[in-house]
Amino acid sequence: MEKKYDLEERTFNFAKNCRKYVKSLKTSIINIEDGKQLVRSSGSVGANYIEANEKLGNKDFQFRIKIARKEAKESGYWLRLLKDSNPNGSFAESLIKESIELRKILSSILNKA
Repeated sequence: MEKKYDLEERTFNFAKNCRKYVKSLKTSIINIEDGKQLVRSSGSVGANYIEANEKLGNKDFQFRIKIARKEAKESGYWLRLLKDSNPNGSFAESLIKESIELRKILSSILNKA
């Protein structure tokens, strides 16, 4: 049986894991502020992907995919900053890799649209 690839679920898990990571960090001004940004951008990846699938037309679809890709890139940025500020960054490293993979997948979707 062929396994169905579900990008909505994958983007949901990315946002959920980013939230788990932020919750695991010690309380500091840096972690609070950068964590807020990460929570917003990581959630926007999936939200915009879902909106793209409810497209109002091809231009709307492309626009939403571009935003989702931008938010994935931004999430990687916040993850890198948080990893740099918090010595044990193995969880952050896996999330950074996922943000890169999501960005590549969204780029591929955009190129095929």
